Amino acid sequence: MIWFALAVDLTAITLLSYALYFRRHGRRDLLLAYVALNTGIFGVVAMLTNQEVGMAVGFGLFGVLSILRLRSDLISQGEIGYYFTAIALGLVNAVAVSVPWVLVGLNALLLAVMYVADHPRLLSRHRRRILTLDVVHEDPVALRQDLEARLRGRVQRVDVTEVDYVRDLMVVDVRYRAAEEPGIGSPAERTVRFTVPGWAGGRR
Repeated sequence: MIWFALAVDLTAITLLSYALYFRRHGRRDLLLAYVALNTGIFGVVAMLTNQEVGMAVGFGLFGVLSILRLRSDLISQGEIGYYFTAIALGLVNAVAVSVPWVLVGLNALLLAVMYVADHPRLLSRHRRRILTLDVVHEDPVALRQDLEARLRGRVQRVDVTEVDYVRDLMVVDVRYRAAEEPGIGSPAERTVRFTVPGWAGGRR
């Protein structure tokens, strides 16, 4: 059964790292990190399970790895979600070897959750920015209007994190809803375009 679990794990991490993450975010370095982390977790936990080591050791390993961060580069909160899922897949597939249907079901559940939660169309207009403004707004209404003009969207929440009166600047954490971009066939793009053939151009 260990080979069946390994095959399921490799299939699941391939779908997670390439089909979901890489095709949506395009970072090859993290793709390699997710695959290496997942297979390493699977191998270590499978060995511990075969040696009849207590399950507390396996979950302790999961806890240790879950607090590791890639210090050499900055990763987003969404990429951390893929990081935890890669760990969970390796752990689940190594532990649930004796119950294949549970194993397959948990893999499908984890992949489905990541597919939906990170879908480009899900809340695509809701965004967050940390901005440094070259002006200090004392009036919250004026601050909101300035941010909406800069971001071209509707501001939903503003948190002022820093105000510097000496340099006349302020740092704000903004959550906003971006303006809807005009789509094909919308009133903003109903301009008729003609392509004039070379033979019909004539001479001036």
